[in-house]
Amino acid sequence: METKKTYIGTLQIRGKKNIGFVRLGEGQEDVVIPPDHTGVALDGDTVEVVASGRPVPAGKSAEVDLVRIVERGRKEYIGVVQSIEGKLKLIADNNMMHVHPVIDNATPEQVGNKVAVKLVRWIDAHTEPIVEIVDVLGKNGEHETEMLALIRAGGFASDFPPEVHEAANDLYARKDQIFKDAENDPKRRDMRDRLTFTIDPLDAKDFDDALSIVKLDNGNYEIGVHIADVSHYVTPNSPIDKEAVKRGTSIYMVDRVIPMLPEVLSNDLCSLRPNTDRLAFSAVLEMTPQAEVVGEWYGQTIIHSDRRFTYEEAQEVFDTKTGDHVEDVTALFELARILRKARFAAGSIGFETDEVRFELDEQKRPVRVYAKVRIESMMMIEDFMLLANTQVATHINDLTKKSGNEPVFVYRIHDTPDVDRIGELAVFLKALGFELHHENGVVKASDINKLLASIEGKPEEAMIKIATLRSMAKAIYSTQNIGHFGLAFKFYTHFTSPIRRYPDLMVHRLLRAHIDGVKLGKKDVEHYERISAQNSQSEVKAVRIERDSIKYKQVEYMTTRIGQVFNGSVSGVSDFGLFVQDNESKAEGLIRLNALGNDFFENVPGKYEIRGKRTGKKFRLGDPIKIKLIKADLEGKQLDFAVVEEAKK
Repeated sequence: METKKTYIGTLQIRGKKNIGFVRLGEGQEDVVIPPDHTGVALDGDTVEVVASGRPVPAGKSAEVDLVRIVERGRKEYIGVVQSIEGKLKLIADNNMMHVHPVIDNATPEQVGNKVAVKLVRWIDAHTEPIVEIVDVLGKNGEHETEMLALIRAGGFASDFPPEVHEAANDLYARKDQIFKDAENDPKRRDMRDRLTFTIDPLDAKDFDDALSIVKLDNGNYEIGVHIADVSHYVTPNSPIDKEAVKRGTSIYMVDRVIPMLPEVLSNDLCSLRPNTDRLAFSAVLEMTPQAEVVGEWYGQTIIHSDRRFTYEEAQEVFDTKTGDHVEDVTALFELARILRKARFAAGSIGFETDEVRFELDEQKRPVRVYAKVRIESMMMIEDFMLLANTQVATHINDLTKKSGNEPVFVYRIHDTPDVDRIGELAVFLKALGFELHHENGVVKASDINKLLASIEGKPEEAMIKIATLRSMAKAIYSTQNIGHFGLAFKFYTHFTSPIRRYPDLMVHRLLRAHIDGVKLGKKDVEHYERISAQNSQSEVKAVRIERDSIKYKQVEYMTTRIGQVFNGSVSGVSDFGLFVQDNESKAEGLIRLNALGNDFFENVPGKYEIRGKRTGKKFRLGDPIKIKLIKADLEGKQLDFAVVEEAKK
């Protein structure tokens, strides 16, 4: 007798035929929902499906019926008002929305505007969905409109609710008394006598972290990693806190930051500004000249930043051995080098990919696109932040073991890679002439580092790094510690950025509670696990917005360069063409098969190459290639190229 199983998952609608896919569970194939079975469900909805108990042949997907919608995936849908067959309809920005809803409250004057709508009703798949405009974002194609659309589509708001502004302004009005109360707290350590400075990008406005350094009589160093004490200002369940929980993170777009906290806090009260007394939460570590931690103290402090360095200024001090605080800056660089070397020796994976930066004119149009140059001062700050994060997480583990308290904490965890993905990656690499050692899909971080070392400087380097990154598990927040595979840390958390990440704020609160011996129980675990999962999802959405804003401005930059020739590389292959990337702007586009030349080209399975049947000409993943831009579709965020000639290898 055939048994039927019910599954709940997220519906994805893909391709021109609008076929639905729902993942059944870990290690199982996606199920396929034919277009005429998706009913009134939309891409991103959580749905319930029924599948037969019959086994599915290898490489095949099970076909199932959609039973019901459990939860809509979006509260709002973003798109353009268009007149279609006499009706005002929404053409959604999300091209996976396979229907064009009728906009119930649109006017002819709004045609061409980008809007946010809510679904009013859709009860029959044979009728059209009805939506209503909740906000007009602006004229389609204008910079401000497009940036606002990305923010709204991601589920974020560009401004704060009135009650949050009111609460922030109230804190600012009481700032002197709040600081005075903190000064009188016997638990708070006054560290204003230590040499302290910040090292940040030139355009930084919020200063999350500062370093202090003191040479001790025994030859060791007292290193203070001081983090903005947001927890002193933002209390649980306050209006600011509730909004911060919803946001989970700040978003760093091409032209702006969408902050997690109101600017009066992020850029002023909490920010560790130079020449100003500020409240901090600090990890104070005694370190030997060999960078071994031999003493530690954690708690709330008062600090005074004596100097604000940009990354470039700090680098110049170290390189030239001249300038402000040269001995102390040099000591920090040297300690960081030892920490870095030890981390990589322990198996930390050295992923470094290009970060794209834009130079915009007064109208926010991109006039220059370039890859950010990573200098040692950036790595030095990162090394001390990593140190503080792992020391705090380890300290919590030690504290709870000694006290016997429930180990309630928020960790940043990174699971070992899925064995099937590693197997696929190894096949991919072998086709390119590289090898990744693994045992039936089980890989060591040291083997990944060997691979990364072997591709350094090779044309395929960037592509292989991206492919390897995609084979990794995603780092998430959780109360259940399993360690961090990528960084090779047994205990790791996020302690160092509470201005822009809500989990760091939770870590500060929990660290204070554990230091004070507060009893925490299973209800606390459930509370922090729920918010950790929510924040992990917020992070994914924020990263997508950031990437989409970069993609949009890359395409906009290219709209004035149609007909120009670029040096690039093959970044992907498919049945319909080659994906290529411009070396300078890192903008990616497509060369369709019919634009490859006078031959019949086809994708060779398993070889990651396009080959001409008559000439045998090959285009392989990672190959250098000279390309000509023939089309730039800003609305679709797509670039079309033609091949000019292969660059000499």
